[in-house]
Amino acid sequence: MSAPLRRDARCWVYIVRCADGTYYTGYTSHLRERIRLHNAGRGAKYVRGRGPVRLVYAKAFRSFRHAAREEYRLKQLRRAQKAALIR
Repeated sequence: MSAPLRRDARCWVYIVRCADGTYYTGYTSHLRERIRLHNAGRGAKYVRGRGPVRLVYAKAFRSFRHAAREEYRLKQLRRAQKAALIR
């Protein structure tokens, strides 16, 4: 599994597009590793069986707290709003 999140590490909020066309939003301090885990079927439960995934959006944050807040905000968006953000 990926390394644990460190509160002082640079964190990423990301959106991946699953093979079935759905979006998954998450956050991590190791973006490449997290995408690799998703594609290996070992990431988030939602993504398992929906792979492969493709990274379509990522934004860096200096703190875990800010990344978690942004992830929550993005998860509240409707699909069309996420699609507009990705464009």
